[in-house]
Amino acid sequence: MFGLSVEKLFVLGVVALFVLGPERLPAAAAWVGQAVRKVKTFGEDAQQKLHDELGPEFEQIREPLAQLRAPLQELRSLGDPRTAAMRYLFSSPASPAAPPRAASHSQPTASPPGGVDRPTPGDVHGVGSGPPLFDPDAT
Repeated sequence: MFGLSVEKLFVLGVVALFVLGPERLPAAAAWVGQAVRKVKTFGEDAQQKLHDELGPEFEQIREPLAQLRAPLQELRSLGDPRTAAMRYLFSSPASPAAPPRAASHSQPTASPPGGVDRPTPGDVHGVGSGPPLFDPDAT
């Protein structure tokens, strides 16, 4: 929930031992335990009060919330958004791609209707159908 692992809790305990000292550490641990217990009880009481006041309407609210949470869980399962975007951009397209054209820069024999000749993705800026250029100094 807070990203605390066993190792991090151990480090927090050692730091608390050095900061508070062995005399005050048991009292501080008891105070933290009581505070956590109070917060937990407060949350459970608020949830129970909400459930009691709404009654059967509470279940009607939970169903749409569960439906809204499903896509959110799906997004969370993707992990890092940058990784998901890269995976999407570099995945194979759903439709088969047109066969690559030769790298010759000759003029087409016939222009399409409307007189506008649109370049294919490989021909943008005269690059041709070869692999994309890579500049290691640009990264």
